[in-house]
Amino acid sequence: MQRFTGIRIPVAAAVLAAVVALLCAAAGANAASSCANVHTTPAENATAAHDATLCLLNRERAAHGLRPLHANDALARAARGHSSDMVARRFFDHTAPGNVTFVERIKRARYAPRGGWAVGENLAWGSGSLAEPITIVRSWMRSPGHRANILNGRFRAIGIGIARGIPVNASAAVARSGATYTTDFGSR
Repeated sequence: MQRFTGIRIPVAAAVLAAVVALLCAAAGANAASSCANVHTTPAENATAAHDATLCLLNRERAAHGLRPLHANDALARAARGHSSDMVARRFFDHTAPGNVTFVERIKRARYAPRGGWAVGENLAWGSGSLAEPITIVRSWMRSPGHRANILNGRFRAIGIGIARGIPVNASAAVARSGATYTTDFGSR
């Protein structure tokens, strides 16, 4: 009898794992389908791309039992400024030329309060369909560090900055269809 249950448990576990995988895939598909404009590039409509990005991030959090992120003006200023700076000065890094870190940028935007606080940042860029919010969020979710920021239950606020253009030299057509994303996460 124990031998038989020993065989059945792995089979049951495999079936359960397959069901969980299907549910997660369905949740991911539902998350994308329930958010508007997920295939709208910032070149087409920057506001729609911003809203779709926030929706997709919050759907990922909801799928993991986390509360939604709320837009924060100070974090948004820091994120928008950094995305624009990366495009203008052709760099792609959390630290800007001159050694300005993302924490310093967030402090300069007056997010950091007195007392305890935490921040995180995700960056991405793409052109054409690779600049769509759905593609950007999917790539972040496949990266352990980016995923950890998105699913950090301590974070409650977000600033999303999307600049048209890319942070590298490219043809005019590629640059025009591109976008550079910064998401600054925070808790206080």
